[in-house]
Amino acid sequence: MWRMARPRKPLLSRDRIVEAAGALVDAEGLEAVSTRRLAAALGVSGPSLYNHFRTKDAILEAVADAVSARVDLSMFDADGDAVGADGAGRGEGGGGGGARRDWREALHAWAHSYRDALADHPNIVPVLARGPGRRPAGLRLADAVFGAMTEAGWPPAHATRIGALMRYFILGSAVASFARGFVDDEAAYDPVDYPHLGQAHLLAERRREVDEGAFETGLTALLDGLSLQYEALREPRT
Repeated sequence: MWRMARPRKPLLSRDRIVEAAGALVDAEGLEAVSTRRLAAALGVSGPSLYNHFRTKDAILEAVADAVSARVDLSMFDADGDAVGADGAGRGEGGGGGGARRDWREALHAWAHSYRDALADHPNIVPVLARGPGRRPAGLRLADAVFGAMTEAGWPPAHATRIGALMRYFILGSAVASFARGFVDDEAAYDPVDYPHLGQAHLLAERRREVDEGAFETGLTALLDGLSLQYEALREPRT
C-alpha cells in the first residue's frame, strides 16, 4: 500500500501565522510585521498567507484577539465554571450552581487577569485600544463585563461607561512602565534641578514593585469611586 510522505514542515494554518506574527510583534513591534517577514519565518511563500488572511491588518487583529482570549472571565459567570474570552473552559469542570461574585470583586479580579494577559505583549496594546471591532474574544469580553454590570443593578448607560473606563485604565497601564522611564544613574537627577527626585535612579530596579503597586492603587481608587456612585444610584429618591 502506498503512503503519502509526511511534509517536512507543519502545514500552514491560521494558528501558526498568528503565533509567528505575535512573536514578531513582541520582539520588534507592530511595524516589523509584514507578509515577507512572516513568510520567511514560516518557511512559505508570501502569497500562501493570503489563503488564511486577506491583509496584514487582519493578521494583527487576530494576534490582538489571541491575547484577549487569555483573559479569565469566570468571575462574571453565574455557574462558577472558569471561562476565558475565547469561550473555552479554564478550570477542571464541575457542576454549576456557583454564586456570581459581587460586581466590585469581579471587576477587581478581571482587571488583574486582563493586565496579566497584556503584561508580556505591550506592543499589541495599540491594536486592542481600537476596540473589539469584530474580534470574537474581544466581543465576548465586552459582553461579559456589560452583562455583569447590568445584572448587578447598574443602568445600561453606566455599565457602558464602566466598561470603557476599565479598558482605558488597564490598557494604559500596559503601554509602558512608569519605573523604567527613569534611568539608573543618580547623576541624572541633580538635586539643584530636581530636589524631589533624589531616589528616582532606584525606580528602574524596582519596576515590578512600583508598577504593580501603582496599578493596584489606581484600581482600588476607581472601584471605591464606583462604589460610591452605586450606592447613590440605589438610594431611594424622595
